[in-house]
Amino acid sequence: MQLVDSYSHKRAHGWCWLSIVLSVTGCGSSNPTEPSTANVEGRYSIVCTTGMVADIVTQVAGDRAEVTALMAEGVDPHLYVPTRSDVVRMQEADIIFYSGLRLEGAMQKTFETLSGNGRPVYAVTAEIPQNDLLAPPNFEGHPDPHVWNDVKLWSQAVAFVAARLEAYDTTNAEEYRANAEAYRQQLNALDTYVREVIGTIPEAQRYLVTAHDAFEYFSRSYRIPVESVQGITTESEAGVDDINRLVDLLVTKKVPAIFVESSVNAANIQAVINGAQSQGWAVNNGGTLFSDAMGAEGTYEGTYLGMIDHNATTITLSLGGVAPNNGMQGKLNGAAVTTNQGK
Repeated sequence: MQLVDSYSHKRAHGWCWLSIVLSVTGCGSSNPTEPSTANVEGRYSIVCTTGMVADIVTQVAGDRAEVTALMAEGVDPHLYVPTRSDVVRMQEADIIFYSGLRLEGAMQKTFETLSGNGRPVYAVTAEIPQNDLLAPPNFEGHPDPHVWNDVKLWSQAVAFVAARLEAYDTTNAEEYRANAEAYRQQLNALDTYVREVIGTIPEAQRYLVTAHDAFEYFSRSYRIPVESVQGITTESEAGVDDINRLVDLLVTKKVPAIFVESSVNAANIQAVINGAQSQGWAVNNGGTLFSDAMGAEGTYEGTYLGMIDHNATTITLSLGGVAPNNGMQGKLNGAAVTTNQGK
């Protein structure tokens, strides 16, 4: 399934008015792939798509820029269609950053049009080596976009953002480099924490079962097999066979918990839980994971560090591993886990 070519009538209608807005307002004429040095006075504006991208940009830009994320808590980027106000924000922004790899599939034409008209538009994953990306055979040659679930891989985007900001605002280039290095040190510590706590889960029950296939990078990096009800994009639909397959896995392997996701409907997960129970194995709802969106703005879980800390800690405790209840930095609001034993 090709994300860009499979949109509904709603998306097509959205693109019609988007084309009108862009043609009326117009853009600059500079080549966005070769950013010119700006005479930056005061704070400049940056618009990002997801919270994960905005978090990188905020950390690197510091106080030099005003950073806005278009997608709020719980928003599914696979299906997100830009609103009129989103287009205006991007038109007025000095720089635009998005995740890329077709994650924001319904916004692809928006990016192409803005970029073609001279707006600096960058996918933060653009320079991650192809060999480091996962390319599922059923995804028609497109890489899996959920790169942020591998902390070490996602940290490569930090250098990319820093380089673009350095080129845009050369006066403060040294500050951007320093901010990027400080943030990457934090990400290194986070990567180590995730690796250690996931490793404490007993191997026999170390299976991550989720709503959709967003955790393959997490699986590869932190050595925990992952299974899901839906495919990589939430536009795919789960069938009875998908649910039965997961029920059989949970019952056979005696996996103690299954996880819902903050941006995905939980109905399919409940169907799996009910199916396992009908076969005599009580599977716990291990908690909500942040897959395609971070937590609420202003909370620890609303940062990338907090998002991954929450996920790793919740998974570990729910599957019988050892981790501090309040996470790596003691900032989680209690990863409440009832029991990790099925009955």
